[in-house]
Amino acid sequence: MKSPSMFRGLLSFSGMTMISRVLGLGRDIAMSHVFGANAATDAFVIAFRIPNFMRRLFAEGSFSTAFVPVFTEVKETGTHEDLKQLMARVAGTLGGVLLVVTALGLIFAPQVAGMFAPGSLDEARKFDLTTHLVRLTFPFILFVSLTALAGGALNSFHRFALPALAPVILNVCMIIGALWVAPHLDIPIMAMGWAVLLAGVLQLLFLLPALRDIDLLSLPRWGWSHPQVRRIMKLMVPTLFGSSVAQLNLLLDTAVISLLLTGSQTWLWQSTRFLELPLGVFGVALGTVILPALSRHHVGTDRAGFSQALDWGLRLTLLIALPAMLALMLLAEPLVVTLFQNGHYTAFDAHMTTLSTLALSAGLPAYALVKVLLPAFYARQDTRTPVRAGVAALIANMLFNGLFIVLLFELWAPPGLKQGNWLDGIAQVPGLHVALAIASSLSSYLNFVLLWRWLKRAGVYRQEPGWRSHWLRLVLACGAMVAVLLLGRWLWWDWAGVPVFTRIWHLAVLVLAGVTAYTGALFVGGFRLRDLRAT
Repeated sequence: MKSPSMFRGLLSFSGMTMISRVLGLGRDIAMSHVFGANAATDAFVIAFRIPNFMRRLFAEGSFSTAFVPVFTEVKETGTHEDLKQLMARVAGTLGGVLLVVTALGLIFAPQVAGMFAPGSLDEARKFDLTTHLVRLTFPFILFVSLTALAGGALNSFHRFALPALAPVILNVCMIIGALWVAPHLDIPIMAMGWAVLLAGVLQLLFLLPALRDIDLLSLPRWGWSHPQVRRIMKLMVPTLFGSSVAQLNLLLDTAVISLLLTGSQTWLWQSTRFLELPLGVFGVALGTVILPALSRHHVGTDRAGFSQALDWGLRLTLLIALPAMLALMLLAEPLVVTLFQNGHYTAFDAHMTTLSTLALSAGLPAYALVKVLLPAFYARQDTRTPVRAGVAALIANMLFNGLFIVLLFELWAPPGLKQGNWLDGIAQVPGLHVALAIASSLSSYLNFVLLWRWLKRAGVYRQEPGWRSHWLRLVLACGAMVAVLLLGRWLWWDWAGVPVFTRIWHLAVLVLAGVTAYTGALFVGGFRLRDLRAT
């Protein structure tokens, strides 16, 4: 597949994802305004992260990376009837397994809540609320995994828009839940649990007509012994870990952060929203679009095409991820104060969110590059190598968690707290959630370095000409953008003390000025739009 086709697919996927991410930001603004940062929002963040983690692990992570190469191979070498039968067998097997997983999640909700929120075990009301929310949100994994199956099939037919648009439904449901349903409930935060459950059902129904249009909609059938289903399962087992190390880190972080000050879950949760836009729109989009292309090149033994497609993805990733990292770090405070500091979200909450946003933003290039490198392994059905990198990154993340929590505690804790029980102490010092953000960034860079090293060793990637000029243009453009943003921050240094409308137009001017400076400097340095299409 040539890069112009991939570029059109990227534009389609990114455009729809952009809508989803903007609405996701609106969702988080609505939640911060209505609920603030407290024990109830912490409980929802914990409850939602568990099925959301499983969604990314089974659906967007291991399942998609195992399913798409096999599905593409059958599509390229078999008949449409073979493809339709594979779809039915995979849907039946995946649905059956996840029905059991969902049932276990509902039965053992208290144990699940205790496992991932050990810090709430001593707080009966918070623990009970987390348990109830887990029961409401857990079935989301069943519906959204089947949605991912439908999306993977549609992507393989170059239909990227609808699967990328499906998450909009979740954000719309959660916005409605926060603004209009929550005020009418005795426990307002429960509205978010019901919103997640409803969204899971609606997302699946949204994609079924598109599947019917390509004649792949049929009744699910159990296919445990089907040879292609078994191949997918065989590929899934190692990718369960390798493709989702960032999500495993987040879930383990959820358990660790439950030991910290109340509100820490929410502060870190809100910080991740600022990464979702560049990461989702470009990092995940590139990974999604490039996987079917790399799979076809591998099936067709087109080594040059495989290398060129990957080179295109890496260049485009850096073109977006580097300036996004610098802009987020410079605009962290204006973004958080403008978007979240309203209603029940206080200036203290905004400051805590700003700190973790700074730390997470530093890892943005690594997060995005890993999303592009992983398909290079999965397209060749090499699922073992990413596991090795994932294990190393996960272990490093937990070690970094402990190291930086201790370091920040020693730096920030009053002398009196240092003399008492350490677990009690860390639950009273604000800002320790930043340690987890730092650890996440560092472990992601380790993951990237290991993947890059092993990819080069495999000999399937060769850098195309023009990388030196590409780096020079990037440095020039990023430098121009940073200078403009620093000037803007110097002119408008007070964000919390001005009206909301003033914050909004100041932020809009800064963003527009930064984008203009970056793109203008790129073109001055010789960049042209056709470079987006060239390999």
